[in-house]
Amino acid sequence: MARARVAVVGASGFAGALAAAIVERHPELDLCAVTARSEAGARLDELYPRYRVPRRLEEFEPDAIAERADAAIVGYPHKAAAPAVKALRERGLKVVDLSADFRLDRERYERYYQRHEAPELLDGAVYGLPELRRDEIRGADLVAAPGCYPTAALLALAPLRELMTDAIVDAKSGVSGAGREPTHTTHFVSVDENVNAYKVEGHRHRAELEQELGEEVPITFTPHLVPVDQGLLASCYVRTRTELAPSELRELFAERYASEPFVELAPGPPGVREVRDTNFCRIHATVEPATGRVLVFSAIDNLWKGAAGQAVQDLNLMLGLEETAGLR
Repeated sequence: MARARVAVVGASGFAGALAAAIVERHPELDLCAVTARSEAGARLDELYPRYRVPRRLEEFEPDAIAERADAAIVGYPHKAAAPAVKALRERGLKVVDLSADFRLDRERYERYYQRHEAPELLDGAVYGLPELRRDEIRGADLVAAPGCYPTAALLALAPLRELMTDAIVDAKSGVSGAGREPTHTTHFVSVDENVNAYKVEGHRHRAELEQELGEEVPITFTPHLVPVDQGLLASCYVRTRTELAPSELRELFAERYASEPFVELAPGPPGVREVRDTNFCRIHATVEPATGRVLVFSAIDNLWKGAAGQAVQDLNLMLGLEETAGLR
């Protein structure tokens, strides 16, 4: 069987560069092109030596990409991604988009972001969390890879969806989650030996939690920036309709994730080092004796399961490949 040809559009960003590296080493995919906007002409292995992808970045030309590729991973920021995705879909390519542009319905997107640049594609887009939408992803031509915070939080909360009455998501991410271009708050001197909460009155990623879990359960979502480069930990505090015994809770999570290749149930609260450079989400659930509140801790690598690794997991499903192919 011929290997599927994949282009990575926007390969100079953190997630795009990692996506290119995963595809480059994938046993059943052929990395046929890598593109960038301002860095076109540079070599990817010079921008990111540790990934060792010996490819030259080129300008994004949809016709040229369509001649060489069967599918694409788009690594542009929101708003910039939609026109590129539209151009590739018009030329028949399957697309996984890493931005927020196709994760949400139009009303929610325009409430949390801005006017949508390609609303005609929204009805055909599938939210790309395999543990929730696997069958839909298999039949999709356009998949929106979830954000890193929602990935960790949704995997922590999904088994409790029918039992929750209230949830607090206290999430902490490494600085790579903010993108390659430094800002005042993500600059080394601001992040080093420091921890900051930010966008406490409404981070955009809460839109994905509302969409996937329903708005009838109030969720408080507070993101924090911590001085690590990769890694994300979501600590979730949940009140349930009836009090659960620890054994019941463990059984609930074990049953829900028994067949999931990239969800591990940990015997104690996980740390981000345990999932670094992997596509795994590592989860521990317990009950606080003093209050009966359910505590769920969910750790991912924000660039892998939170972005590029999950995008390749989605692409594997879309192309009819083994879901775990090329991933670790």
